[in-house]
Amino acid sequence: MLTPTTPLAQPLGDHLILKTVAGPDDVERLDAFNTSIHGPGTDSATCRLILHHPNTRPEHWLYIENSAASRIVCSLALIPWTWQYEGVTLRAGEMAIVGTAEGYRRRGLIRALDRHFKMLLRDGEYDLSHIQGIPYFYRQFGYDYAIPLEGGHRLDLHQIPDAPESPWQFRLATIEDIPHLARLFDEAAAALGIRAVRDEAIWRYLFEHAPLTDTAREFWLVEGADGALVGYWGIEVHGFGEGLNVCETSALPQSAVTALLPFLKRLAAERNKPYIRLNLPAGTTLVQVARAWGAQDLGTYAWQIHIPDAARLLRTLAPVLERRIAASPFAGLTQDVTLGFYRHAVVLKFSEGRLIGVEDTPPQDDEEIRIPPPLFAPLALGYRSREELAQAHHDLSIGGQSRYLIDTLFPKMASFIYTIY
Repeated sequence: MLTPTTPLAQPLGDHLILKTVAGPDDVERLDAFNTSIHGPGTDSATCRLILHHPNTRPEHWLYIENSAASRIVCSLALIPWTWQYEGVTLRAGEMAIVGTAEGYRRRGLIRALDRHFKMLLRDGEYDLSHIQGIPYFYRQFGYDYAIPLEGGHRLDLHQIPDAPESPWQFRLATIEDIPHLARLFDEAAAALGIRAVRDEAIWRYLFEHAPLTDTAREFWLVEGADGALVGYWGIEVHGFGEGLNVCETSALPQSAVTALLPFLKRLAAERNKPYIRLNLPAGTTLVQVARAWGAQDLGTYAWQIHIPDAARLLRTLAPVLERRIAASPFAGLTQDVTLGFYRHAVVLKFSEGRLIGVEDTPPQDDEEIRIPPPLFAPLALGYRSREELAQAHHDLSIGGQSRYLIDTLFPKMASFIYTIY
């Protein structure tokens, strides 16, 4: 349902006005514009996200209109997510469905939308922002690659042996299975350092509205011979490439996986898919069995991440940082740790292992830790180690025992983000 809001109408000059969605007519116009930019596969996705997704708000859908032509020429959206970082809740704001009409590109319109987008992040106290965007472009808005996205492993059909005799059964899940799916999802996601949170309302969206968009997916349940539910897996109805894309899975026994992959082989053949792509965390049993059968590692792309306020994120992560200190030789640390970001610094005030304060300060001349701002997201989110970043970026400068301390505070992590729409 479209919640009433106070719409924005900000003149930009040259008949251009920055607006937010104010009513049903705007929803339909914006949906048509996004479909024209991103292709027919996105038809109705905007409408369904605005009107039916539990997290979205009309004021988060931004567009620029040429008032002289009554035409939308540029748009983007903020879609709120909830993430978990080792048990700590983060507010994440996705920059989504970004597009500009031909003839209006390279005129700074996305930059104008980004300024308002960053205000929404600030006012909503978001810990981070993420985007699936095209390479390089979003660096100018403070985004850098920091969490795995897409790619995975390719398993050709001829590599999968025939199904053995097996007690395992597979059936399509229905909306009535949401409680089971939610439980299995949460149990599997607990193994990930950073993950997305799905509540019941999001699960209902995935069943009731996502099937009519380009993000449609099928959820299948795994049952034993006695009918007991032991897991689930999901495939994208559309997805990237020509393969049958397995896009998520719960923890599954190895014997279930050796029965599941031949089942997927049959599905792929029936749907004229030449291979299976496992877009999954590398540690899952599905990936491990597929690798043993010769699956090709395709590598991964990555979510691009922007951290609006490093100090706020570090305050939010205080319980995690304290646990890491307590489990290390730095236990009981009493020290001010200054993270220099060249143009400013953040001081972590530890007392007997507790993080009692996080303060923004001007840069200091004697900083032992200097981190270029674009590198903070991959370091803080465990995408790259301090050593990996330092090998590629000589302006990441950390000396002495501070290297050991940074390695303790920000280790590499296994993370994967399953979508909420």
